[in-house]
Amino acid sequence: MTPPKMKVVVGLSGGVDSAIAAARLKAQDCEVTGLFMKNWEEDDDAEYCAAREDLAMAEQVAEVLDIPLRTVNFSHEYWERVFAIFLREYKAGRTPNPDVLCNREIKFKEFLSYAQHLGSDYIATGHYARVAKEKENGLCRLLKAVDHSKDQSYFLHALNQKALSPTLFPLGGARKKDIRAEADALGLPNASRKDSTGICFIGERRFSDFLSRYLPAKPGEMRTPEGQAVGEHQGLWFYTLGQRHGLDIGGPGEAWYVCAKNVETNVLTVVQGHDHPDLMRQSAMVEDMHWVGNLPEALPLQCCAKTRYRQEDQNCLVHEREGGTLLVEFEAPQRAPTPGQSLVLYQGDEVLGGGIIGTTHPANPSESQ
Repeated sequence: MTPPKMKVVVGLSGGVDSAIAAARLKAQDCEVTGLFMKNWEEDDDAEYCAAREDLAMAEQVAEVLDIPLRTVNFSHEYWERVFAIFLREYKAGRTPNPDVLCNREIKFKEFLSYAQHLGSDYIATGHYARVAKEKENGLCRLLKAVDHSKDQSYFLHALNQKALSPTLFPLGGARKKDIRAEADALGLPNASRKDSTGICFIGERRFSDFLSRYLPAKPGEMRTPEGQAVGEHQGLWFYTLGQRHGLDIGGPGEAWYVCAKNVETNVLTVVQGHDHPDLMRQSAMVEDMHWVGNLPEALPLQCCAKTRYRQEDQNCLVHEREGGTLLVEFEAPQRAPTPGQSLVLYQGDEVLGGGIIGTTHPANPSESQ
């Protein structure tokens, strides 16, 4: 008797990566179903959110691969559990990472639940990451992709064991250039389609233009650390630490950068120079820490950290603090680690876990901020 095929639901986004994930699983004789998730209701010009184009491309891919395609609308869940938090964090003067929330709350929770309702054994996506399951205890370890230049494990650090266990990442061992060649050989219509960048609901428009629809302008002063007024900002939520563009400060000298935001006084502090001492931080408090697998046997822990996507691993020492927070001390000062963003811990290729950057501590002990 022939054993039943493994049933896998693949999130088809319209992009080449998810298309090849589906193609590879079908080539392995899996019973593959595509699922297109709509996570945002278009409420403006189609140039900003290309969901219709993405769906049309996903339909063409499914036809070429000869797999069924389902569609599901998670826009309500996305608004409540991702976008509402996104707005709340910006209003509080922090800079959130909606991609991390979307993965945890939508792609590997709602999508997983929907796929299991369909009777699937696994879900799969086109993410560049790997999962290794330990035979002795079934624990799933989240690993970087083989192609470190495309690795997306930073955005997946908040996934738990329930999400990782039934998840497949068919591109974890692949290199991007090979993926496009593979898609071309299969005759996929998106073989040369440009990769999507940024957040779906923002698209190609200016970030400040989009955000101003939900958070109105609230002008205030831009000052130097010494208190000198050098310009006016349009609202603290339009700026992030380390930002250069959009400040519109004239005058001689080096370019200006954001180094602090004070919600209470509505003052944006700016400095001149990309590596100004006031931008450098020696340590950071990490809130809402999530460990992917087992908790470390003991703290302090020597490991590596990323405070932003595509950053090189940074050596650090992790200490436990009261209330479940962590203190992460960097071996070398870090430029503008930003409250609200994710700090992710690594041991070699393994993702240990991560949390949200809270307060940070200056590399310059004399700094008063």
